[in-house]
Amino acid sequence: MNAVRSRYLLPLLLLAAGSAHAQPAIDLPALIECRQSVSEFAALAPIANDPLKAVALGWRPLPQGNLFMAEYMLNTPITVFGHSADHIAMAGGTIIAILDMPDPHPLAKQLELETGYDAPDKFMAGRELVSRDVNDAKTGEALIESVILGVSTVKSHPGKTLAGCTYSLDLPAEEDTPAAPDTPVEAPSVPPSVQTPTPSPA
Repeated sequence: MNAVRSRYLLPLLLLAAGSAHAQPAIDLPALIECRQSVSEFAALAPIANDPLKAVALGWRPLPQGNLFMAEYMLNTPITVFGHSADHIAMAGGTIIAILDMPDPHPLAKQLELETGYDAPDKFMAGRELVSRDVNDAKTGEALIESVILGVSTVKSHPGKTLAGCTYSLDLPAEEDTPAAPDTPVEAPSVPPSVQTPTPSPA
């Protein structure tokens, strides 16, 4: 799961102070299982910036066990990949469930992921589910929307398996610039992307 394309880092969405608009409904299991798009993932940006918004959703912010992840405990557990989860984390463009699963191999096999690294203290596997050409409706710039499913382990969370999804907008390689889609797409603002297995031990 090497990130071979340079990431198109877009600014985070900022909510206007005192805005009366309701937050869009967030389907957390669908986001974690890669059943959403960059546009839906962008709704998480205000939550990542404001712990009170997370609390309002029933997400209790946790002390950082890993410098690269913001972690939350859910008041109401969800089911992802067939497993119950009440512990989630966000890292840039990645949203993951932290599962009580010492061995990540069965889940990676179930999800038909490609193993990128496999060692006693570290495992990474992933698969790109979506890669499509889009154009920023404002600038006309060609982008590639990417959605990657990943499973990994990290030293800061022994006995746990990290499973989730990375949503990103990438700049195409210069020699492989895609043709413009028939209809330009409004490129949503998303946080900088981080591949699911990337977080390093704290």
